[in-house]
Amino acid sequence: MKLIDDVSDIASLYNQDPEREHLRLDRHQLEHDLTWRYLEKYLPPAGSILEVGAASGRYTLELAKRGYRITAVDLSEQLLGWCGRRLEEEGLSGQVRLVVGDARDLHDVEGDFDAALLLGPLYHLVLEADRKTALQETFDRLKEGGLLFSAFISRFGILGDLMKRYPDWIEAEASVRSLMDRGRDTEGHPPGGFRGYYARAAEIAPLHEQIGFETLVVAAVEPAIASDDGSYNNLEGGRRQLWLDLLFEISTQETIVGASRHLLYIGKKP
Repeated sequence: MKLIDDVSDIASLYNQDPEREHLRLDRHQLEHDLTWRYLEKYLPPAGSILEVGAASGRYTLELAKRGYRITAVDLSEQLLGWCGRRLEEEGLSGQVRLVVGDARDLHDVEGDFDAALLLGPLYHLVLEADRKTALQETFDRLKEGGLLFSAFISRFGILGDLMKRYPDWIEAEASVRSLMDRGRDTEGHPPGGFRGYYARAAEIAPLHEQIGFETLVVAAVEPAIASDDGSYNNLEGGRRQLWLDLLFEISTQETIVGASRHLLYIGKKP
């Protein structure tokens, strides 16, 4: 298996501060809640799941509680360590196999899975050939009819975060043009130390379809909030539920998908 890009810097990024990644979905609660809406709608009621990019287990733990058998893969040993400790505390270790590995090379993963989650790896693979390799590796391990859930960061949806967190970024003309034209930052200068690929919404379905997936959904999982996480995070009770219902309803509208920071693809292996 030929791996084109060296992603050891990505592994180091997460190994250095696993707690930050563990708490990420506490900050981005709408992304978490809407992703779960789609998982609940499309996942089979039982079966086996391949989770590539499992990180600290924010989805792994809940899926295991719901009875799924999971193979959880991640590039970061430290993040998988967090995942393993949480599973052990909940008495769920027997349902989950943990594998330190690269999304582009799943040679240690055997078996036909009912579904697969790639909720992170694809936006760290800056080369299209590597993204295709990761998708092919997952495709090959799905049963016929198996479902894929994959996540992307939107090229234009991320601008609100950049304006909020790195307002001086706009003055770095080479960086701005690189993001707009190539979907990635200039070499050696990722904002915040995060090296990734930022996709246009229109390219996501064709990328998967080239591998053989049948597209079911391309959705925004942070529709209408730009970089304003707090307004949703502060909602409670019935009011929060009503907002979530409405945002789920509009999450596939073409006019809003690309404006979301995180995008979710759902496809099926024919």
